[in-house]
Amino acid sequence: MPPSLELRTKQSLALTPRLQQSVRLLQLSSLEFQQELRNALDTNPFLEYDESQTEDNALGADNGNSMSEASLSTSTESTAEAPLSTESSMDGDSGADSSSRDDSMSEFSSDPFGRSASRNNGDGEGSDPADWVRIEPSLHETLHDSLRMYQLNERDRAVAQLIIEALDDDGYLRQELSELADVVDIEPAISEDELSIALKLVQSLDKPGVGARNLSECLTLQLDAMPHDTPGREVAREIVVHHLERLARREQAELQKKIGCSADELRIACALVRRLDPKPGENYGQSEDNYVVPDVIVRQVKKQWVVTINPAVLPRARIHRMYAELFAQSAGASRSPLAQQLQEARWLIRNAQQRFTTIQRVAECIVSHQKAFFDYGEIALKPLVLRDVADELGLHESTISRATGNKYMATPRGIFEFKHFFPRELSTESGGTCSAAAVRALLKEMISKENTRDPLSDVSLAKMLADQGVIVARRTVAKYRHLMKVPPAELRRQA
Repeated sequence: MPPSLELRTKQSLALTPRLQQSVRLLQLSSLEFQQELRNALDTNPFLEYDESQTEDNALGADNGNSMSEASLSTSTESTAEAPLSTESSMDGDSGADSSSRDDSMSEFSSDPFGRSASRNNGDGEGSDPADWVRIEPSLHETLHDSLRMYQLNERDRAVAQLIIEALDDDGYLRQELSELADVVDIEPAISEDELSIALKLVQSLDKPGVGARNLSECLTLQLDAMPHDTPGREVAREIVVHHLERLARREQAELQKKIGCSADELRIACALVRRLDPKPGENYGQSEDNYVVPDVIVRQVKKQWVVTINPAVLPRARIHRMYAELFAQSAGASRSPLAQQLQEARWLIRNAQQRFTTIQRVAECIVSHQKAFFDYGEIALKPLVLRDVADELGLHESTISRATGNKYMATPRGIFEFKHFFPRELSTESGGTCSAAAVRALLKEMISKENTRDPLSDVSLAKMLADQGVIVARRTVAKYRHLMKVPPAELRRQA
């Protein structure tokens, strides 16, 4: 057949650029959103940093908490939108004066849980997510601080500091003392005896085991720090000095023969060794890189749980009025490439407003469903799925998924991810349901009350849950115990 041309009509669903931006902003975390906004401020000439909002937000009072839940979830001039100011002449929206926007703000001069919710240190830089970081000193900082308490001459202090700096993150000294002597140029040269004395000092500065040169020495230092009447201490010391490999291979009979002790003494000593910390340096400075910025804050006001957007994550951006007016007065403005940037600036501000409105509505719905959790704790957490929230808010389930992903909620019981409030549903013997989180809370309570000399096995825990009407398999109990980082029964047994 000869080539021909024909026209066909068809319908297809496509996302507009504005809708694509709205979806992308909604699924970003608070830190990612802040970075996105900074990039827009740096590249778009029609956006400017809203300095007027910074001081007002830092000094904001709690008067917005009296706002009803309905107005918080449906009002277009909500807490989340107040700092995103646009000019009515530019956007064509019905504008509101600055005083009305300030009255609609619901911000805190301090966090309800004792932390500063906004960083206003007088430099005009606004909020900083680092306010939520709990800074923990590192291993080297802790040891250097402890070393300052000792009255040492300059040479001895330098040798001890050399030992400290040579420790790795686990708290071990992996280098040979003879190698360390060549690192620094001190006259006369440092001897190995001086390094050995300095090492003994470093090993006594803080937690026992820090400064050890191998696992055996690390465990020995911890045992030596225990009282002499600790049951199984001498047998345990013999094990960690000479028979660690046999202990790892669980050669109980061979251990008993080599040490010459009874079975009960060996059991007590092995349990004591398992309680020791093989990496004592890991407990220092853990939270320096692990922190989150909550998107919403939940607190109780007059026996009601109130949800507000965290002021620390609210963006400070607005349309640059002068640039927008000059551009509108220029000839051929609609055909200029700058017209697209002006439109993108308006889209960004409106989509950011919509982002915080959606997050707050979802948070309020979660708090409404999980009110018992805020009153009574983890054991009262109810089963909840995304579809329930989507149906209640009239949104698509995928929108709820984006609004809950990488979003966090600060509550009097701690900071939780939104996903934490959607536990899986488990059936009970009576025909009702309970959440997996509630089962984990029950397991944690049972383990905390167990007899340490005869800890509960996974089978026993499953039977105890069945007695309370919760039917779960043994492997499910083992999975939940592993998630809670609780060791098995044989490792929890104490003398």
